[in-house]
Amino acid sequence: MKALQPDGSPETSGQHGQSGQNGESGPTVLRILLGGQLRRLRESRGIAPKDAGEAIRASASKISRLELGRVGFKKRDVADLLTLYGVIAAEEREPLLELAERANRPGWWQSYSDILPPWFEVYIGLEEAASALRVHETRFVPELLQTEEYARAALGLGHPMASATEIERRVNVLMRRQRILRRDAPPLLWALVDEAALRRPIADREVMRAQLAALLDAVGTQDVTLQIVPAARSAMAAMAGPFSLLRFAEPSLPDVVYMEQLTSALYLDKAADLSVYKRHLDRLSVNASPPAATGDLLTALLDGLR
Repeated sequence: MKALQPDGSPETSGQHGQSGQNGESGPTVLRILLGGQLRRLRESRGIAPKDAGEAIRASASKISRLELGRVGFKKRDVADLLTLYGVIAAEEREPLLELAERANRPGWWQSYSDILPPWFEVYIGLEEAASALRVHETRFVPELLQTEEYARAALGLGHPMASATEIERRVNVLMRRQRILRRDAPPLLWALVDEAALRRPIADREVMRAQLAALLDAVGTQDVTLQIVPAARSAMAAMAGPFSLLRFAEPSLPDVVYMEQLTSALYLDKAADLSVYKRHLDRLSVNASPPAATGDLLTALLDGLR
């Protein structure tokens, strides 16, 4: 089983985190690629973000968001920035302008915008672009590892006023998100899960047994590491609540901590915040049962449902 380093980086580099399937990349990935290229061009010319912002009638913070791939690009803005950065030759400009156009195409999740809040659509794009994810979960099985039946029960609890049709569409979104773990170059997933979340009977015994069996299968792959926090050591896990830490293959992009709330979400990427959450994950990892014990623990939980 391939784990992550304590700081969240993969043990080995290579193809992990190259998003997309069959040669197609999502718009978030394309924005990240284009933003990184624009940043390198700006820095190579010694141009400050403030001056770049003035060239496209925007602020320095807007340039920062563009370079991080957090917002969409206007083709005119990219053209103006390329001119400012001295990229004049058509053979150099056109590939970047084409990339800007492709990066503005809708992601698959936008067809579900009637049930997904904008702040969660952002997360789906980042999730697709991530090369590694560290997930801390105290409530349910981590979403990327949920079976369809378990997900249906969990979503029903989380959206009690939703119609059956809406719940099915939400299940479809989750199943689509899980494709990142089955693509040719999946991200590394390291999940720390409170034992109580695995014992919580959100559905009938058959669904729960199928879910535990699916987790056993998942931890048998090289890209998924699962650690279980025993009930006797779960006090620390309860302090922070669930959150995710996403890392990207582009070395200039900061990690992002994502925390979902009832009506919004927090995205943290400042070094001071990231340091706190990384230390918390490291302490949780030490406090949890080691990855090598996960198979036996899941088997014991499974046996308890017979």
